[in-house]
Amino acid sequence: MSNNNLPPVWNLVKKHAVFPEAKHDEIARYNFLANLNRFLSTVISPGNKIVYEKRVRPNFQKEHGRDFQDREEVHKAMKQDEYYQVWSAFRRCAMEMRQQAGRSMVLRQANKLAQKAQDLNQGKDTLKLNPNLKIPYYVQAVDHHCMPGSYYTELIEDDVTAAANYDSGLFVTTAGLLGRMNDGGGRAIVQWLKNEFPKFQPKRILDIGCGLGHNVIPIAQAYPHAEVIAIDVAAPMLRYGHARAQDLGIKNVNFIQLDGANTGFVNESFDWIQTTMFLHETSSKALHQIMAEIYRMLAFGGLTLHIEQPQYTKDMDLYEQFIRDWDGYYNNEPFWSKMHDMDVKEIMLQKGFQENAFIQIGVKAVNDILESQSIDEVVEDYGRSPIWNVFGAWKS
Repeated sequence: MSNNNLPPVWNLVKKHAVFPEAKHDEIARYNFLANLNRFLSTVISPGNKIVYEKRVRPNFQKEHGRDFQDREEVHKAMKQDEYYQVWSAFRRCAMEMRQQAGRSMVLRQANKLAQKAQDLNQGKDTLKLNPNLKIPYYVQAVDHHCMPGSYYTELIEDDVTAAANYDSGLFVTTAGLLGRMNDGGGRAIVQWLKNEFPKFQPKRILDIGCGLGHNVIPIAQAYPHAEVIAIDVAAPMLRYGHARAQDLGIKNVNFIQLDGANTGFVNESFDWIQTTMFLHETSSKALHQIMAEIYRMLAFGGLTLHIEQPQYTKDMDLYEQFIRDWDGYYNNEPFWSKMHDMDVKEIMLQKGFQENAFIQIGVKAVNDILESQSIDEVVEDYGRSPIWNVFGAWKS
């Protein structure tokens, strides 16, 4: 493997006031895991396709006298193969180790991080938390991507450890492919929108399921005169995200603890409503509710966009559907498979959007590290690649 195929070192992450401080051994663990993830995606993962074509598929055809009919049959056959078993086990272990490394780092400084966030948040009316908000079952039911307690669990008063863990480790999981601030998704959608619709100047923007706000910040920076509202159900994410934004000098974002399925915002009160890698972590019922809520809140002439991994369609090869489904089976993403199987266009039409206003495009993360370090781009890592499907619509 050439040096250009190695991931960037974790030290290139851009620090801010609430970013956790890392010791030598903690940095070494993160760099090891970033290299392991890159190795799995570029060297080991492509072998799964060879195994499928040369061994698993021919054996299935010989035994059954027909080809695979769906991705579930592919999964059942592939999981019996030792090569796939090894790759899958390593990938799961890499995620568990990444969570253990991140949690050990942030938990030893939990009180210090909470104080830093509190110092930046205190007295600001741009952070509004609701301790009485009911956390949706789809959030409570699973530790998303093996993160103990998921996004919402609070271990101490004013806790931000879940967000600090996520912020520091996302670089590792993606091997640096989202850039120094892990904001490649937000930067990509802004770049596309500025290029395609330069006259679009939204005055009020809503980001649903904002997490720690890493993808809403580029939006706020691109439209500095807009009022931006970022909502999430998880208080640790919002505390951390707000403090992060304050330290970065972003003053036009309001972080509010709300459920995207029932926000209470006024009808037709937003010009742009965005979600980024969020819908696959909800549920079928919630997704329908969120889409209806989006249509209600969006002003006529307004835009809604949703960044996700590609939907499974009849045109997508069964092997690709199967390999993308790994996160649904083994990375604590129970709605992943169902969501990517849905006809999102049909759902949006049901809620009121017009077919001629529907948008579907592909975008790739804008990565300041790849630009500055001359690092080679890597092969598609199905499910984690920063090459996204974006769908949405104008409200007409």
